[in-house]
Amino acid sequence: MTAEQERRQSQLAFIASGAELEIGRPTDCPLPLEQLAATQGDEAYVRERFSGGLTAHVYRIEADGRDWTLKRARERCLVQNPDGQTSFLNELQRRADLRQLKRDARLGKRLGAIVDTQYASLNRGILLSPWIAGDAVSEWNERQLLDLFDVLGALLLGGLFEWDLCPGNTLDDGRIRLFDFGYMYRFDPLRQFNSNGTATPQFHAAERFETRQYFAHLLRLEQHGDSLALAAFRLEKQIALLAYQRLHHELNSQGASSGVLDWLSAIMKDWCGALSGDLEGLYLREAWRSHNLDLHDDLSGQTCTPLTLQRIDWLERTAQRRYADLQRLAVFGDTSLSAATLVNEFAEARQLAQQWQIQNSP
Repeated sequence: MTAEQERRQSQLAFIASGAELEIGRPTDCPLPLEQLAATQGDEAYVRERFSGGLTAHVYRIEADGRDWTLKRARERCLVQNPDGQTSFLNELQRRADLRQLKRDARLGKRLGAIVDTQYASLNRGILLSPWIAGDAVSEWNERQLLDLFDVLGALLLGGLFEWDLCPGNTLDDGRIRLFDFGYMYRFDPLRQFNSNGTATPQFHAAERFETRQYFAHLLRLEQHGDSLALAAFRLEKQIALLAYQRLHHELNSQGASSGVLDWLSAIMKDWCGALSGDLEGLYLREAWRSHNLDLHDDLSGQTCTPLTLQRIDWLERTAQRRYADLQRLAVFGDTSLSAATLVNEFAEARQLAQQWQIQNSP
């Protein structure tokens, strides 16, 4: 059984047991628990309601003279796979881990970007946090990228791997904030690459950010010119490289295995070579990876959006126009796929993506 399968089995068993997981005390809440758990969005204390949450109904509420974020678990998660079904439990488990890590003298300051948890209850299906008065990130600048990679490095050192660095999970209030942890899992950073152990070395923090968010940003920039997108890609890679160099040093000082250190070194060597040589080739290779992986994530969870269709358009167009370059860059691995086969696959993916466009229920 893989690490992923063990984690899923354990979480599903926990849910089936009816056991409680509670963070904080009911007296920490500014309103009675029964009132929070029954919130529908039309109450006087609700200032805003957000329909985009796939795991929970999300509200901005006002109580005790301040604003709070209230998440109330959906009876049925909109993500139709096991990770979606256990995501609320997982978020509470990680909130408990993060509460402890923020007390760590080594990592606490770097984890200040992680939202605090005021109260949470699995059985009541509620999660209460201080409201973050920030904005979604539309244009990633140097300061924002430095913030993000600093907190990602701290999370990795703390043994937590975040899989879903999507736009809806990052805010900027003068500092990049992370606040949604439904797809963050534990792992051993000294012996493992991510929460799948050593089975999937292609997944790491920078890849997750690029796949789930940054290449969608670059896709928008491409509409204004490839040189603009390539410059933004260079900036992100330079900052990611600095963060990985620091991570490598910190893991080495803590006794990480040669397998982990060599794996990080190989990633950094690849980036260094591209930054001083064929950056456009690296852009094409990682854009293909990112759009393709995110497409499969959306199809797997049946959670497609207009962005899913834009990614399919990019993949189809690139398969038609740059197939020889894709082959040269070995993006297909050991699999031999013709351009016509790829185009047909993307046509089928488009049909499913159109069928599975998310219709958020209130």
